[in-house]
Amino acid sequence: MSRVVLDQINIVSGDPGAAIAFYRQLGVDIPHDAIWHTASGIHHVTAAPKSEPMAFDIDSAAFAQRWNAGWKDRADLAGRVVVGFTVAARADVDKIYAEMTAAGHHGLQPPVDAFWGARYAIIEDPDGIAVGLMSPIDAARKTPPPEV
Repeated sequence: MSRVVLDQINIVSGDPGAAIAFYRQLGVDIPHDAIWHTASGIHHVTAAPKSEPMAFDIDSAAFAQRWNAGWKDRADLAGRVVVGFTVAARADVDKIYAEMTAAGHHGLQPPVDAFWGARYAIIEDPDGIAVGLMSPIDAARKTPPPEV
C-alpha cells in the first residue's frame, strides 16, 4: 500500500461562526481572510496554515455535503470529524480507495477531482470516522467552488 501522511483534522460544524469564536477564545489564530463564506453564511475556515505540521479546518454541514457524496442530504453532520491523510500522487488516492473498499471498508466519497485541485476520496474507519485521502494540489486543476 502507498504511504499516507496524517496532515489534517476537519470538523464539520452546525454553526461555524460559533466554532470559530470558540477556537479563537481557546487561542487558535484564525485570521479573517482564512474564512470563506457566501451569502448563505460561513462554510470553511483554515485555522492553521499548511506551513504548520497539521491543518485544522472547520466546514459547515452544508458545505460538507458538497465534498462528500456519502453525506448528501444528511441532517446529522454537526460534530462529525474528518481525519485527513496526504498521499504522494493522484493515482494513490484511487489505488488506496480501491484497496480499502475491496477489504470491506465503507466508501463515502469515491475518488474525484476536487475543485481545490487535488484528487480526493473518503472512506470510513470501523467506528464510522471519515478518513480523507488527498493528493497534492495541482493549481492547473482548480475550479470555482460550488454554490452552497
